Amino acid sequence: MYDRKGNVTTRVVKWTHFENRGYCAFASLKRVVCIGVLSAATLSIAARAEETKGTTATQQPRHDEELEQRMDEVTVTGTLAPLTQLQAARIVSVLSRSDIERAGVQSVNDLFKLVSGVDVRQRGGFGIQTDISIDGGTFDQMTFLLNGVNISNPHTGHLAADFPVSISDIERIEILEGAASRVYGGTAFGGAINIVTRHDKSPSASVGVRGGSYGTFDAEGRGTIRLANVNHRLSGGGGRSDGGTTNSDWRKGQMFYQGDFAHRDFTLDWQFGMSKKAYGANTFYSASYPDQYERNERYLASISAETNGVFHFTPKVYWNRTYDNFELVRGERFGENFHQVDVYGAQAGGHFSWIGGRTAVSAEIRQEGILSTSLGHDLDPASYVHVRNNKGINYTREDNRTNVSFSLEHNVLLERWTLSAGLLSNMNTSVDHHFRLYPGVDIAYRPASRWKISLSYNKGFRLPTFTDLYYKSPTHNGNAGLRPEVNHSTQLGVQYSHQGITGTVRGFYHRGHRLIDWVMRSADDTYHSANFNLDNAGVQGELKIDFPQLLGRDIFLQHFRLGYTYMHQERFDHSVVYRSNYAMEYLRHKLVASLHHRIVSRLTATWDLRWQDRMGNYIRYGTTYIDPATGYLRGQSTGELVPYSPIATLDVKLQWTAPRYRLFVEGTNVTARRYYDLSGVRQPGAWVMAGVSVNLLP
Repeated sequence: MYDRKGNVTTRVVKWTHFENRGYCAFASLKRVVCIGVLSAATLSIAARAEETKGTTATQQPRHDEELEQRMDEVTVTGTLAPLTQLQAARIVSVLSRSDIERAGVQSVNDLFKLVSGVDVRQRGGFGIQTDISIDGGTFDQMTFLLNGVNISNPHTGHLAADFPVSISDIERIEILEGAASRVYGGTAFGGAINIVTRHDKSPSASVGVRGGSYGTFDAEGRGTIRLANVNHRLSGGGGRSDGGTTNSDWRKGQMFYQGDFAHRDFTLDWQFGMSKKAYGANTFYSASYPDQYERNERYLASISAETNGVFHFTPKVYWNRTYDNFELVRGERFGENFHQVDVYGAQAGGHFSWIGGRTAVSAEIRQEGILSTSLGHDLDPASYVHVRNNKGINYTREDNRTNVSFSLEHNVLLERWTLSAGLLSNMNTSVDHHFRLYPGVDIAYRPASRWKISLSYNKGFRLPTFTDLYYKSPTHNGNAGLRPEVNHSTQLGVQYSHQGITGTVRGFYHRGHRLIDWVMRSADDTYHSANFNLDNAGVQGELKIDFPQLLGRDIFLQHFRLGYTYMHQERFDHSVVYRSNYAMEYLRHKLVASLHHRIVSRLTATWDLRWQDRMGNYIRYGTTYIDPATGYLRGQSTGELVPYSPIATLDVKLQWTAPRYRLFVEGTNVTARRYYDLSGVRQPGAWVMAGVSVNLLP
């Protein structure tokens, strides 16, 4: 039902920590996604908010009806216009602050291993070089956002997960599975991941250190202060390690700043972040060269606003810059290349409610450019650009492309039904100057307050990265003739949430046209980037249990989570492929289980089990030799394809939590399982870390 102003009339209990703010679940995007598992996740966050007011771990849970009433009015996202959780239709997996604090993980990227629909492939520890994908896609086929700002990298998805934040900075992580181009544009081919950072209001200061296996050490600090009605938050940290495998040592550092200002007529939010790392890139592009090395720097900045009134105007501007230096042979100029990538974007839009529902509009222009020693079109010698900090080296190539998009969406909101339909009109100068349409429809039916049935169809697309188009080396050949990928994504989901139990079952079918992959045609071939027609279909289930809330009292068992995803892939062409490097190496099975329980007093334990079975194979390499043509060390291919074996890993975290400090010991892969999950890179065995974090202010 609607009032005369077109607003939905429902029973409202205001949750001030989330309502209509930039740090709401995807609300920083000013778009709406139904978070299928948000009930349990957000209840954990609510419980933690109470702890900050002086409650203890033995406090009795709130009454279930009060919690449901609050949850019914939380604004979540996945569409252009903000809707409440009950109104919206899309399903999103959420890792709450409580989930994050309990997990025995080394890095932000490791957190994604806890979600069954996400594939995480690493070349070493601490997520230094991580490829992340969703529903059988590739690392290039998704959008990464930081507080709703698109930070995806057009150079290569290998660098997309270089975040300027640490685990302690994060409030929650939201994972939207399935095509979402109508909301997020061209990079949301297979889904989106939004990292929402903490928005502390009270003055705070904390520090933390940890150290352990393989000479690993990490330290960080963060603080919050309010000056002249403006909130400022600053965090930073860094670390080093010898690495747990051959040529996987690393050094890294990051810094992140946020600010916000609230006026009765508008709000402002801004952020700036930077990260820097250098690491041994073990077999990064090919095991033929085992001694590769990489250096990356990333800078990002954005400012966004929202006005109050009948029409909510939501402008946003942002900038990302990445420096990359890759050495095919560590410490040598042979095969070395340099890149500088800049992304500028501006977005303007808004939403309003009326008697017919809720309508949203948006327009965005995004400029992507690269200067490189190897990628792009040749520059005129008079236009060469000097590579900073490298005397005598110039960028000799460049490429630029401009993306323009317009979005329109309307939401019909009824007592038991929600219909959300939208359309993206997009043009990119690297393809042509014609606009193409990408529609999407989401439908949700609520037969009862605890149940929701959702059905959605969305069309997505992705432009080739600059690496896909131009990269050439002794082992790889890009393809400047690649065409954009297209994805038709259909999903059907059922959700249940009541009194400590949250369950989600989701089926999906992604019909892919012209998907891009790097493949070898024969055993002695190099890798080529090429287009394929490839479909991914699967089913995903997740169950979460909050035992204190379920039973109405605090007990030994605290939280349990179980998730499983099954996928099947089919290729619709008859070209010969000896080996796929990415797209056809998907997870057929992935199971994740987590149990959190109390041991005694303030001491708790978390057990995270992961079992997965990957399709595809890797090439076995034998002894190394000195290449007489170059004089450098090379790996000798045996020509033998080895299928990936199913693997199971167990992570454990013991934690003592006090009001002013936390002590912890965490073990990753405590059973010391050595396995291959990416090319010929053997993963490290057990990795043990211990640390402490201290709140410096009461």
